[in-house]
Amino acid sequence: METHGFLAPETEAAVRAAYEDVGPAAQNVTREVAKAMEFSKEEYGERVTGEVVETARDALFANLLQVFSGSCEEFEDWLENEDAAYEVVENGSEEVEMVAWHVVPFADTVVTASYQNEPAAARGTLRRIVHGRFYRDALSRTAD
Repeated sequence: METHGFLAPETEAAVRAAYEDVGPAAQNVTREVAKAMEFSKEEYGERVTGEVVETARDALFANLLQVFSGSCEEFEDWLENEDAAYEVVENGSEEVEMVAWHVVPFADTVVTASYQNEPAAARGTLRRIVHGRFYRDALSRTAD
């Protein structure tokens, strides 16, 4: 079993705090990318909107989420050894040997994405799924 990423917020409040923490990094990355693209000050002002920075923040947050990956047997062993009783939301095919998973504690859920040969793609897909289904909603509920 492998672990990738480090964000594993336990509560919706922790989700909001982690999301806030990546905000300055998202702004800096956006600014540096625009600089590398040689945007003028005017072009930067026109093209780098709040929505653009928010998209960068969403992508950065999602890509830092902790994801485990391993064989289906390793996942079943992990699930059996967990203290919590999670609802399992499966994505992908049952006909493959590998699975990536992410725990969403505040929803008592573990979400999986199965794969055969592309673990990085499975992790990316899984992160987009959990961000869209769980974290976006949690962020909207905890917004100031």
